[in-house]
Amino acid sequence: MITSLRGMNDILDENQSQRFTYFLDVAQKIAKRYGFSYIETPLLEETTLFKRSVGESSDIVGKEMYQFIDKGENDVCLRPEGTAGVVRAFIQKKLDKAGGIHRFFYYGPMFRYERPQKGRLREFHQFGVESFGVASVYEDANIIMMISDILKELGIGYRLQLNSLGDGNCMPQYRNNLVKFIESVESEICEDCKRRKETNPIRVLDCKNEKCQSLYKNAPKLINLLCKECEDDFSKLQKILDENAISYEIDTNLVRGLDYYSKTAFEFVSDNIGSQSAIAGGGRYDRLVEFLDGRPTPAVGFAMGIERLLELIKMPQNSRGGYYLGAMDEEAIDIIVALTHKKRATDRAICDYKAKNLKNHLKGADKVDAKYCCVIGTNEINDGTIWIKDLQNKKEFILKREEF
Repeated sequence: MITSLRGMNDILDENQSQRFTYFLDVAQKIAKRYGFSYIETPLLEETTLFKRSVGESSDIVGKEMYQFIDKGENDVCLRPEGTAGVVRAFIQKKLDKAGGIHRFFYYGPMFRYERPQKGRLREFHQFGVESFGVASVYEDANIIMMISDILKELGIGYRLQLNSLGDGNCMPQYRNNLVKFIESVESEICEDCKRRKETNPIRVLDCKNEKCQSLYKNAPKLINLLCKECEDDFSKLQKILDENAISYEIDTNLVRGLDYYSKTAFEFVSDNIGSQSAIAGGGRYDRLVEFLDGRPTPAVGFAMGIERLLELIKMPQNSRGGYYLGAMDEEAIDIIVALTHKKRATDRAICDYKAKNLKNHLKGADKVDAKYCCVIGTNEINDGTIWIKDLQNKKEFILKREEF
């Protein structure tokens, strides 16, 4: 028997698929309310795109990409994250030169070759947004409030963690201080952190090794070395969140896992999914468009892993909707099919093609969560009517088929 590859799962179970589509409905609806429009980028991109954007010091590029040479001798890979592809499309369509504000949302599969575990797969799905052209910290707050709205509507509790990663003015001094600290504990840190010290020192703070994390609690804090502009932005962000009743905590070691972030960084975490507690994260990446040969453009965004959220989603209690139509006699089947076709012009409608008794039709309507069970038998054929039961309110009535 052929089975799916390790870490690549089917979204087939009724409970999972309903939660997955419900999440997408909620997230897209809220993103559109915030003025974001849909963008679709290819699953396959040039490997260089992610080496230049995500950074060769990252675990994603160093260990986790599905990379190969295709039949045209091109070095390509399956996308490990969504932001780089959106930025590439933004530049390719010359939107960086057009100026103005551009806001996009996306969703779809991403691929990383890592050890599969609960909520972390080799093929996984993300929902994310990217905003280009707004340098104001109000846009950072706008993005955070959008995530909060999505999680609230899904019934998911969270803690919001914030940090500032500084910019080109304050980062160099901090990097020097951090390197000196790393050198003082270098004999005790893991090999990955020793490598990161040479490529991108700030990434050591994102190490998942428990011993390393205990050492880095004593590392210098970037938040104490912020330049005036970064400090003012970070204070303003906190003020906006306070005024809009978004609670948060400052995590001075929060750096995010990708190299292109600057200034605002944030993560939404849950205490209900084990040690890998992040459910959404993002921040500002004002330099990334320029890194990929575009015109300098301020940008901010986030992504959330959908599989990590599925078990946390609280589905609406009343999920019934639409119509189930069934025939009690063979001669009623064609009538039922025609009525179903007309009903689908405005509503969800499901038709059973076999003649059954009323009890079985009621069971069928219940299985598909229909609000109405609609049945035609001999009497209804003769009278030109249809029998209907409202399964939510437990009321029965008869309509002329024209009224139906």
